[in-house]
Amino acid sequence: MLHPLVRSVALAVRTLVPAALAALLLSGLARAQETTLEGVMARGALRCGVNPDLEGFSIRNGGSWSGFDVDYCRAIAAAVLGDGNKVVFVPLTTKERFSALQDGDIDVLIRDTGWTMARDTTFGLTFAAINFYNGYGFLVPLGLGVTSALQLSGALICVEPGSIAEKAVAQFFTKQDMTYRAVFEASPDGQRSRYEAGDCNVIVGDIATLPAMRQQLRQPDQSVVLDDTVGKDPFGPVVRDGDPRWAAIVRWVHFALLNAEEFGVTADTVDSQANSPVEDIRNLLGLEGTFGQGLGLRGDWAAEAIRAVGNYGEIFERNLGSGSRLKMRRGLNALWTDGGLQFAPPIR
Repeated sequence: MLHPLVRSVALAVRTLVPAALAALLLSGLARAQETTLEGVMARGALRCGVNPDLEGFSIRNGGSWSGFDVDYCRAIAAAVLGDGNKVVFVPLTTKERFSALQDGDIDVLIRDTGWTMARDTTFGLTFAAINFYNGYGFLVPLGLGVTSALQLSGALICVEPGSIAEKAVAQFFTKQDMTYRAVFEASPDGQRSRYEAGDCNVIVGDIATLPAMRQQLRQPDQSVVLDDTVGKDPFGPVVRDGDPRWAAIVRWVHFALLNAEEFGVTADTVDSQANSPVEDIRNLLGLEGTFGQGLGLRGDWAAEAIRAVGNYGEIFERNLGSGSRLKMRRGLNALWTDGGLQFAPPIR
């Protein structure tokens, strides 16, 4: 069924242009009406924009992709298509990432992308959720003998000039009435080199990338990322404006992964939980209710996502936490029941 405005345009096209050109233009109009969900289902694959190479989040080894963001792509594909492998990973630079989504080259952007007001209100995009509470942290040598950022007064800090990290650290030191000297270095490689040369004794960067930077040091075990986090740069999956159902699908896949962790539903136990008497678990797995209908999905959409990649905790630990080289602490990304900020509305 064509929207009345589209019908009017179609009539004008048929009247004013040659038949071959009219057919081409009308084909474009029809595609413009297609929702993202319809496009993904017709294509049989989800096109997911990711970072080309960020350890822990998205990294390619030969033809295989892995990482926290990669698992989110697979979870959405599993919820929509019933198969977490039906994903086309599209590596995107920082400069390319938003235009690729705006132009329809990808269906969802899951690429260590911070949620800001400008991006949310002026880019024609919608941030569906916060799946990683990111901020700015401090990488320091163990030999410095500090365990808290409050002990860093007088430090020499390597930081990217003009970055949000520079502003965050300046605000933190001003608020704490502490002093420091900035050592400006634009590239991560340059920061790492100057740190190892002793030109600075602290590197400030976002907590999503500092653990990977630590692993690239000549002696990674001689440095530590402090627990302190300053500033805010929350990451989350991004979709185009104007498609609320698709935004809801991406959002509720995230919520389903959180609820699964809270209820103890894992990739290994999702099938055995079919006999659970707990209403919240039965709703999550589609054993009761018709919650998938509101998303345009099957009733077992969440079970498929969990079966493909596990719950939120499994995804985090495998890619970023204790099961990875990065050994990142959950911190703000712990469940609300464990003192963190990750909280999901119930499926009911």
